[in-house]
Amino acid sequence: MSRRTWLTVVAVVALAFGLGAVKVVQIQAMVAQAASFQPPPEAVTTTVAREEPWPTTISAIGTAKAVRGVVLSADLPGVVEELAFDSGSPVRAGEVLVRLDARQERAQLAAAKAQRDLAKVNLDRIAGLVAQGIVAQADLDRASAEHKQAEARVGEICATIERKQIRAPFAGVLGIRQVDLGQYLKAGDPIVPLQALDPIYVNFSVPQQQVAEVRVGREVRVTTAGNEAAASAGRITAVDAVVDSATRNVQVQATLANPRGELRPGMFVEAHVATGQRAQLVVLPASAISYAPYGDSVFVVGAAKGPGGEAMKAVTQQFVKLGPARGDQVAVLSGLSAGAEVVSSGAFKLRSGAPVRVNNEVQPTNDPRPRPEDN
Repeated sequence: MSRRTWLTVVAVVALAFGLGAVKVVQIQAMVAQAASFQPPPEAVTTTVAREEPWPTTISAIGTAKAVRGVVLSADLPGVVEELAFDSGSPVRAGEVLVRLDARQERAQLAAAKAQRDLAKVNLDRIAGLVAQGIVAQADLDRASAEHKQAEARVGEICATIERKQIRAPFAGVLGIRQVDLGQYLKAGDPIVPLQALDPIYVNFSVPQQQVAEVRVGREVRVTTAGNEAAASAGRITAVDAVVDSATRNVQVQATLANPRGELRPGMFVEAHVATGQRAQLVVLPASAISYAPYGDSVFVVGAAKGPGGEAMKAVTQQFVKLGPARGDQVAVLSGLSAGAEVVSSGAFKLRSGAPVRVNNEVQPTNDPRPRPEDN
């Protein structure tokens, strides 16, 4: 190999080593810069956790149930001759709703009345003959029994005709009718639901540990799903004597006035029982809570030092046990002390140790009784 070739090879190797050394220096500089990189602080709002008196309530999911509710049905078979009601209309107690064809019974009634009148005439005639001593007392007793049987037969047919008129057993609101004019009804066929809506029951269950707090007479506030503003008030009127062995819950029944019919039987409701006790609990706006399957947490703001030793603010994630909620507020049972500065908005973009910049010019709502304008 010639000298020129050797010089070329040496030059190429030296150039490669030089380029490699430069790249190593550049990569080391990039790694050092990445290690010292500090992300910019996140803008958040904060609030100070404070203790507030919190009324102790028991909340449960319940179902509205009519105090009186039935599905009216035919007592005897027959053909619908008249429908005297409209679906969904209010009715009074005793009002006739449906009349079945009773022409045959009315004809039988006419025959029975004629037989009764004849029996009465025979009874009067025999009574006169007995008074004259012409016939025996046994004939009078027989005539009297026949007259009573004829009277009973008339009463039986009148009762049958009356039973072919379906009446409202109590005042209430009718549902949608399930029969048509001219339809043949068998005994027991449904005609129309009837519900008395005022007052109304609300049935709900509470755990056995809270049975002592749901005594008869306690006030109950009932709201429908998504409509907290339209609340109805009532009182507990019954507590079941048996604990459900499957759920260990006790059935409770409250009675509420329902003059406008806002609560309907079968409606899903939320029942809140006020126990009359008040506890001091740490309260936070709901926006401060980070909900997660592995546990709920908040971010507490504290003092920290930056890479250059400068003072800054950073957050620490702290897991908490939550209690009941009211309006925009949530009670914290444990895991947080009063006086701590907690991130109230922007928590979704944080991690433990992240630097933050506090800007409280605009705060999230923290009202125990909010009244949204679009309610």
